Amino acid sequence: MSNPSINPIRERIHQNDAISVKDDVVLRFGMLEGTAVVDSEFCVYDPQSAFAPERFGDNGSRASRLAIVANRNEIRLMTGLPDPIAAAQSLLLEGAELVVIKGGTEGALVVQASGVSPVPAFESRSSWTIGSGDVFAAIFAARWAGHQDTPEIAAELASRGVAEYAEAMALPIPNADVLRATKRRSVTRKPGRVYLAGPFFSLGQRWIIDELRSSFLGFGLGVFSPVHDVGRGPAEVVGPADLNGLECCDRLFAVLDGLDPGTIFEIGYARRMGLPVYVLAQSVAAEDLKMIQGSGCRIFDDLSTAVHHTVWLV
Repeated sequence: MSNPSINPIRERIHQNDAISVKDDVVLRFGMLEGTAVVDSEFCVYDPQSAFAPERFGDNGSRASRLAIVANRNEIRLMTGLPDPIAAAQSLLLEGAELVVIKGGTEGALVVQASGVSPVPAFESRSSWTIGSGDVFAAIFAARWAGHQDTPEIAAELASRGVAEYAEAMALPIPNADVLRATKRRSVTRKPGRVYLAGPFFSLGQRWIIDELRSSFLGFGLGVFSPVHDVGRGPAEVVGPADLNGLECCDRLFAVLDGLDPGTIFEIGYARRMGLPVYVLAQSVAAEDLKMIQGSGCRIFDDLSTAVHHTVWLV
């Protein structure tokens, strides 16, 4: 969920000779240690860079029919335009037939000269996101370029395939007929404000609270975090301020490891308010979770899954 930390810095990574690829259908990924020069009828290009994505044609690549599959940040960086749809449309003017803007928890947008089509994300019981972008691009390439599906159908199958991969944490992905037949609920980010409960007294505890806050803000949610929005202080000041903040939220996310008394109280307060509660409990005994589970909280042992379900409000 975070931008990668690359070491050594990109400018010091040795660049190998370019790879030349000529075929009817090519799936090209951006690379750190070189580049691939493509000559193809169909090409799906995923730039794969959080910092400096390479434009498709900058290295001499060409394709009769080009689809760019990238997330919103990559699209912005490739064009210098802040609005991802406007950025995608500028890439169409440069020769792309279509652009698929991946939106994570919000699904994707297929941008063509004829208009913009939304593609939903699909719920998965777990959210293993490492490699999910590769899976999306590969399925899209296979269906659009290989099977001649429309871009919208190819993108929806890719989204369904990502949900399958995120849940199974394994390859291969089932075929298109199985993906279509598997019942999955479409989901999207539910706007709102999350109360971030959890201890923040040690360096490790503070780090995870900081990471969670950044993740929720990155997904477009408002966040009330006691350590950030109230800080430390006497009980008669901190207690009412924290609860006032909780009463302005529509969901609560709790880090329960360590069984912090304040966090447990906030969970109970939120449930009494009728708020949905999402609990990350990676090292908590089952017996200690009895009241948490019995009061209807959602309990997770994986951070990424817990965050995604909180964003989707499922």
